[in-house]
Amino acid sequence: MDENVAKRCLAICPLFEGELLLELILRHWNHPFADEELFRQQLLETATEVLMTSSDSSCQHVFIDELPPQQMNFISAIWYVEFCAVQDDDRQRELRERWLAEVRRCLPSCFCPLDLLEP
Repeated sequence: MDENVAKRCLAICPLFEGELLLELILRHWNHPFADEELFRQQLLETATEVLMTSSDSSCQHVFIDELPPQQMNFISAIWYVEFCAVQDDDRQRELRERWLAEVRRCLPSCFCPLDLLEP
């Protein structure tokens, strides 16, 4: 099995379904900028860049502790981009940090290596 999850997840990024999934994730966990189209577009574009970098088999950069770069997925890439953005932007910081914590708590399998998941 190809464990380059990042490469496979790139396929959803340019599709309407990628935009829809992103918006649903933001709205479901009450992200304060879920209604802002420009925010969603920039988040998706930057998450796509993270997945492109991660999908390179020579990539050694660790975006999320304990998650190999090639195992970054669509949700973890979105989470990572927002995590980085919160460090540089004080707007709605508390609500954004709450969103980050809630997504990670509710979807823990998106943030761990594949070999830790049961088949």
